[in-house]
Amino acid sequence: MDRIKPRKHVYNGMPARDLGSEGWHKPWSGGNGGNCLEAMKLADGRIALRQSTDPDGPALIYTTAEMTAFIEGAKSGEADFLLS
Repeated sequence: MDRIKPRKHVYNGMPARDLGSEGWHKPWSGGNGGNCLEAMKLADGRIALRQSTDPDGPALIYTTAEMTAFIEGAKSGEADFLLS
């Protein structure tokens, strides 16, 4: 994933459009008709997430450590209770 240099101060909940339209990637897509999460690696190493169906909506900004903890936890089954 390419790192994107933001145009202004980056903060959690900022409008995703303020991060630009270049550099967003769909890390995976399920059987939901393409409605999924998009991610962008920022120049400072943080990761921005947005809903693909709402590209102008809020961007959630996470550190690499936060994303690593989330992904590793999900892989180990810590979020399985959400599916039942």
